[in-house]
Amino acid sequence: MIDLMEEAVTSEGGAKLAEAKSPTVEYDLIQRLRGGDATAYEELVRENVGRMLTVARRFLKNEEDAQDAVQEAFINAYRSIDRFEGGSRLSTWLHRIVVNASLMKLRSKRRRPESSIEELLPTFREDGHLDPPASQWRKLPDTMLVRDEDRRFVREAIDKLPDTYRNVLLLRDIEGLDTAEAAKVLGISDNATKVRLHRARQALQQLLEPRFREGTPS
Repeated sequence: MIDLMEEAVTSEGGAKLAEAKSPTVEYDLIQRLRGGDATAYEELVRENVGRMLTVARRFLKNEEDAQDAVQEAFINAYRSIDRFEGGSRLSTWLHRIVVNASLMKLRSKRRRPESSIEELLPTFREDGHLDPPASQWRKLPDTMLVRDEDRRFVREAIDKLPDTYRNVLLLRDIEGLDTAEAAKVLGISDNATKVRLHRARQALQQLLEPRFREGTPS
């Protein structure tokens, strides 16, 4: 399921990260940024803005909000470049800043009370077995050949999850953060992150079931 999710979400807008620069070229760019070189900043934006907008749009459904989050992220990156320690690629560091900016933008918006996720979670009989029993999913094609309709269905299913669960699912299964990183971004404990992710995956599987269970038209 996770492979299908990643294909469906990342296919919209291209690859998640830029093609790696050589260490020498990236080091030169970082030094120019630290020196206040305006052309270096323009280069950073030009090479990353498309992918970073794709990331922001996963969290923010409003295009203006997504653009604002990316703009804020680039400004924050420029201001904090002296604190970049070089333990990861520059684009990976920028990706984390965009994720944080997107979540901050979400928190700043007045949100309606979230709907309950309980009706989307599996239920169990007294003997511990699923009720109803889990169905087999039909064999899916190679992810590169998954139909546009299937991708759209998966993206829409993810968007139906309440933000509390949608965000942790995006952070862990799409953006690739580990449990500790996701917990830090969300401001919750590692254990709470694991619980939310488990419930989010269960709920998403219920939402995807009608389309992908064995016997449904392919």
